[in-house]
Amino acid sequence: MKSVDFQGQIAPNGQIAVPPEIASQVPTGEKVQVVLRWGVTDDETAWRATGRLQFEAAYAADDSVYEQLIDP
Repeated sequence: MKSVDFQGQIAPNGQIAVPPEIASQVPTGEKVQVVLRWGVTDDETAWRATGRLQFEAAYAADDSVYEQLIDP
């Protein structure tokens, strides 16, 4: 499973535009799961970003062996 996080807006017609740099990472026809969050404060966004950085800092290149087992 892969995931990406981006900010956007719902257009008046109800559509959400996926940024091109993100859309190019998803194969055409691939099923995706969409989660909408709104009412997020800047403070919460900062906490999430900090937590993600701390999590990623603990990730070592050797850990990729597990990804190879999942996605051969």
